[in-house]
Amino acid sequence: MENQPYNNPPLPPSPTTSLSPSDERMWGLLAHLSSLAGFIIPFGNIIGPVVVWQIQKDKSAFVDYHGKEAVNFQITMAIAYCVAFLLIIIFIGIPILIVLGVLNIIFAVLAGIKANNGEYYQYPFAIRLIK
Repeated sequence: MENQPYNNPPLPPSPTTSLSPSDERMWGLLAHLSSLAGFIIPFGNIIGPVVVWQIQKDKSAFVDYHGKEAVNFQITMAIAYCVAFLLIIIFIGIPILIVLGVLNIIFAVLAGIKANNGEYYQYPFAIRLIK
């Protein structure tokens, strides 16, 4: 008998950590469109992109980029919604909330389309908290 105290089988191959290009585009699209959950679930506009980004960020630089962009934009929009909500007191908050909601939909859909086409998209205005 040899001096091997343990007879361990070889480790299985590690799972692949890369995504196919079509999967990258799909997850990039979902990172942006998941923000539309905010119209149904409170803070869903932030939770959706964060979940997609956290699940897929280590598998693809493309998804990591789009996830960060979506999260940063939705944090910016949440701040803008809070300011507009406070401005309801002086009667200009409601039109601002409506404009913000429309802009949020337009920019999220536009970013999702760009991601689905395999392009990098940067929102025109967003506070870049996550880099």
